Amino acid sequence: MKTRQIIVLLLAGFPGTYGFAQDTDFGNVTKEQLLEQTYPADPSASAAVLYRDISVKFEYRPSDGFHVITHVHERIKIYNKDGFRYATVFENLYKTKSENESLGNLRAYTFNLEGGEIVKSKVKGSDTFTKTLNKYYDQEAFTMPNVKEGSVIEYQYRLDSPFAYSIDEIKLQYDIPIKQQEVSVAIPEYYYFKPAIKGYLPINPTFNNTTGKIVWVGNSGTNDGYVHSSNYTQRTMDYRVSTTRFSMKDVPALVEEPYVNDMDNYRAAINYELQYVQFPQSARKDYTGSWESVVKTINASDNFGRQLAASRAFREQLKNLLEGVDDDAGKMAVIFSHVQQHMNWNGYLGYNSDKGVKEAYKEQTGNIADINLLLIGLLREAGFNSRPVLISTRDNGIPLFPTLEGFNYVIAAVSLNGEEYFLDASNKYASPNIIPTRALNWHGTLIQDDGSIVRTPILPASPSREIHMMNIDINTDGTIDGKVRKTYTDYKAFDFRNDKNSLGEDDYLEGLENENEGMAITNYSIDHKEVPGKAIVENFEFRMEGQVQSAPDRILFTPLLHQSISSNPFRLETREYPVDFTYPWQLKHLFTIRLPEGYRVSHLPEGIHLLLPDNLGSFSYQLKDIGNGNLQLLSDLSINQAVVPATYYPMLKEFYKSIIEKETEKVVLSKITSDEYTERAAGGR
Repeated sequence: MKTRQIIVLLLAGFPGTYGFAQDTDFGNVTKEQLLEQTYPADPSASAAVLYRDISVKFEYRPSDGFHVITHVHERIKIYNKDGFRYATVFENLYKTKSENESLGNLRAYTFNLEGGEIVKSKVKGSDTFTKTLNKYYDQEAFTMPNVKEGSVIEYQYRLDSPFAYSIDEIKLQYDIPIKQQEVSVAIPEYYYFKPAIKGYLPINPTFNNTTGKIVWVGNSGTNDGYVHSSNYTQRTMDYRVSTTRFSMKDVPALVEEPYVNDMDNYRAAINYELQYVQFPQSARKDYTGSWESVVKTINASDNFGRQLAASRAFREQLKNLLEGVDDDAGKMAVIFSHVQQHMNWNGYLGYNSDKGVKEAYKEQTGNIADINLLLIGLLREAGFNSRPVLISTRDNGIPLFPTLEGFNYVIAAVSLNGEEYFLDASNKYASPNIIPTRALNWHGTLIQDDGSIVRTPILPASPSREIHMMNIDINTDGTIDGKVRKTYTDYKAFDFRNDKNSLGEDDYLEGLENENEGMAITNYSIDHKEVPGKAIVENFEFRMEGQVQSAPDRILFTPLLHQSISSNPFRLETREYPVDFTYPWQLKHLFTIRLPEGYRVSHLPEGIHLLLPDNLGSFSYQLKDIGNGNLQLLSDLSINQAVVPATYYPMLKEFYKSIIEKETEKVVLSKITSDEYTERAAGGR
């Protein structure tokens, strides 16, 4: 005799997906919407979301439990050709070896006004695309047909995720304005997710509780292919469903500004992270209740804690590697360099090892954790006090509360001779305390040997320097000739190597000439291009046009020539998010400028010295006539703090405005008259 049980889930009170007011019903596009030429609240917008509804709920499957179901409905107005990019919709779908997310129930139309009538074009199978992004994600996409300036596009679809422990971030703000949006998230009481709202928009969610019901239906009897209704038994269980709703109107576009770690970090959005799960008659399973539980969970993972001990398998190799190296600093450098050169990063982030450090070492490739957990383990095996530091990369936000998902990176910390060194062997040009800029995100969480944690700053404190030394000749035909020596230190050198070393010399110089229109470079050389941690030094000569304005009796030029800052990077009136320069830096110019024969200085810009408050930055500019037809220029711009709080934005904006005014001020040369020649001949130049 066999027993068969069927579980049926009846949900009462879950939010409906499409029961909106009439003007937001799918397909109810009006002539007024099609005739609208600009978005009233933001005439510069290339497109606008007229209506958006996102509904997230949990749906039970007898075969494999709860799924997270997301219904998406959006209606978008396209105002001009720049808005055409919103006519292609992408969804990245997570997958494992056994399960995957899916997109279905797609309905999508483009609406146009033709001859005074509304005509709609339907998305067909040929308009949809599927591709594999990597081993973790596939991408589903569809492109709206017949899109023109003035079109309205509308689509709805359903996302099905078997990963009930995770709710994807829900964006509440786009790069284009949103006229109206409704978002609802309904979660059964068995899952406790901690919500976190990010961004700077005022958001006022509403909450309500409804009831769901699970009905167990089963039967007992012989397995003869027939089920007799008299054998059925039934049990029911009620549970709570907590629903959060966000109703928003006139959501402004997120305006991108320079010097931001990642704009998505400041986009209004709602995140949910699973804290614990507790089903009836089952023990509670905690995930991220406290920082201690987070660290305990991470350390207990076979893909983390166990990998730190796996380096014991490399004892013999380590012994050979360190043979003849006596001092600790040298040993650390040798181990770091070996892992750095032996391993190749496969492009995947993560603080959990993907392959395991033994397999990764054998294959010479792995994710961030494969590489840096191997590094930590080898350093420990060599006797160093090395500990893992969990990090959230610059495009992953800043974890403010206990979180597993908030971290996506790990590096090594080494205490040596009273100093703390941070090491990341995933980049060929990194060096001690020069880690990839993707990981420079305020602070890291260092895990001590006893399982406790220390929040440790990882942003560099000392400036990385770029120093330009030039000898320049101003020619009467309007050209300039120059000899240049450029020096890059620390992160300036690191960025140069990562950005330029993949280019051949000819391609690099062609790009440099294109950046500086009218420049022709000769006699180029570079030192320490491939040596991490060393300053890079470039030397070259050039001739350049277009930097001098000539008149019959005058010559005008800006002393910094093509290297002056000509436009203010800070354009918004106000800014609510910090200015992120990635690291402190200094840009210094030391120029000697030789004037053409037959001309004298009739106007020389005055010097200036500017200071930002609280030692955030400074700018000095000094131009002198040093005689014998030569000018000497010293320009020094320093930003002393990697991240400048938004409260300083008005001062920073004004600071740059003053810099531009000074750097674009011109030297005026006047032609020497015959009388002046006579006077100079008598008294010397």
